[in-house]
Amino acid sequence: MMSGIKGNKCRLVIRRLVLWVLLINIMLVLYCLTNSTKVKNRDSQEDTCPLRMKSLKRNVTSQRTKAQSEKCSPEVNIMFMKTHKTASSTLLNILFRFGEKHELKFAFPDGRNDFFYPSPFLCSQVKDYRPGDCFNIVCNHMRFDHQEVAKLLHPDAVYITILRDPVDLFESSFHYYHRAVPLTWMINGENKLEQFLNAPQTFYSPDAFNSFYLRNLLFFDFGFDNNMEADDPRVLRDIHSLSSHLDFVLIAEYFEESLILLKDTLCWSMEDILYFKLNARKSSSVSRLSTALREKALRWNGADWRLYQHFNASFWARVEAYGRERMRQEVEELRRRNAEMEAICIEDGGAVEAKKIQDGRFLPWQPVGESTILGYNMKKDIDPKFRTICEKMLTPEIQYLSELGVSLWLTRLWGWFKDAVFTV
Repeated sequence: MMSGIKGNKCRLVIRRLVLWVLLINIMLVLYCLTNSTKVKNRDSQEDTCPLRMKSLKRNVTSQRTKAQSEKCSPEVNIMFMKTHKTASSTLLNILFRFGEKHELKFAFPDGRNDFFYPSPFLCSQVKDYRPGDCFNIVCNHMRFDHQEVAKLLHPDAVYITILRDPVDLFESSFHYYHRAVPLTWMINGENKLEQFLNAPQTFYSPDAFNSFYLRNLLFFDFGFDNNMEADDPRVLRDIHSLSSHLDFVLIAEYFEESLILLKDTLCWSMEDILYFKLNARKSSSVSRLSTALREKALRWNGADWRLYQHFNASFWARVEAYGRERMRQEVEELRRRNAEMEAICIEDGGAVEAKKIQDGRFLPWQPVGESTILGYNMKKDIDPKFRTICEKMLTPEIQYLSELGVSLWLTRLWGWFKDAVFTV
């Protein structure tokens, strides 16, 4: 009896593994076919947005300086470097709504929801891109390359990103992506994360498929070598290089304070930064790491820790310059306005598990083989004047991209396969 059960389980695992390998190969072929022509275009570009705008740059700069000395105007040219597992989906929703409201031009990927991540970004990966095209907002996942991104944007574009404590980011990334990282498949025990942290080099290889999810993911997202040790002098060099390109860095642990500073940086209104927390994980799926395991995770992600320390320090310097009491008052106002919108828009008093979400428009993307990401139900008796804004604030990234006209055939193909093979 027991041997029969074990045999069935073994066959199920083998079937899923074969299908998984098959899918990976199909996806790689599709990626190569769609990306090969894009790579060829890189050296053929004879014009870029900054070159087209060069003659206007002096006037733009002087106008901005004059406007800021009187009354600032909202910034509409923005590059958001969207990092993984950092509350970036919530910020993306804010940018989508702002861009729609002001009829701005987004640089979107083609066929999927990211710019061929984890390959380095090329401006030719942008949907319908032609050399010299100018965009207002770039905000989808990519592996950052400043020189390439700058070809798409006006000279006065504001570059922003968001960071999260590397230990919490690592814990989140490990759980979210571990079924997509073959290195973790052979880890024994119920707590794979603990087993990994106790002997990371045993289960890690820099060149393995999707291994970047397991170490210094922030460093990788920003286009750097994620396998450097924290004391490598190149780490500090890369941090300073990144710092020279960024105008403001949000900190996920202080999301509300970050939004207030972002509002100030971009000269936006309080209405522009209202939000509901999107893509959050249910608390029961979060591993509570001991002090010892947190220290191990910190050492393993040492480059990310140095990056986080650097920008965390600059963040609090900006808070001090903004004023602690002023910040407290603004955060209170933001919370009050968010609470008002929650009372207007959200059923059940807050986020619910995926199986309880009644409308597929609000069903968030789930990790492979799990259903741990929370979403919302919208109230049915909403005042018509609030219905549209409620719908937009509650819409997850994939659905919002579709509404903005992005073809996501490759993303949806992968979603169909993972849900069909790895039943939740």
